[in-house]
Amino acid sequence: MPQNLAADAIGPVDVAVILFEGNQFNGEVAPAIIDLQQSGTVRILDLAFITKDADGTWAILEIADEGVEGAFQALLGEQFELLSDNDLEEIAADLGPESSALVIVWENVWAAQLASAIRGSNGQVIAMDRIPHDIVARAIAALDEE
Repeated sequence: MPQNLAADAIGPVDVAVILFEGNQFNGEVAPAIIDLQQSGTVRILDLAFITKDADGTWAILEIADEGVEGAFQALLGEQFELLSDNDLEEIAADLGPESSALVIVWENVWAAQLASAIRGSNGQVIAMDRIPHDIVARAIAALDEE
């Protein structure tokens, strides 16, 4: 087990796949991700980039690879390699031609204390969903109309 990764103390872990059409990844998301990590909101556990050319050829770029390391230099700390080659191959297969994706695994550090307390109380979260942004936006618009 990695030295700084303890199953009984870790907060909830999420995996996100962020699509960039047209292989136009410009690194503008990097400062937001870095801010989240530096503030202690999340801890980046693993991160990879997948690019797919027009002919379907794909490649995996790690955070330290040329072309990626500049924007994400501040995240070059301890990585736990939680994403397997098989995981990344499956994501690459689902990408359309001329697209790329940022695949990121993070611990929700902000929720670690609550998660530990739930486990310590023999409790378990049995359901959790993320509400898509467009649904939230429509709900807010409906409130504004009232």
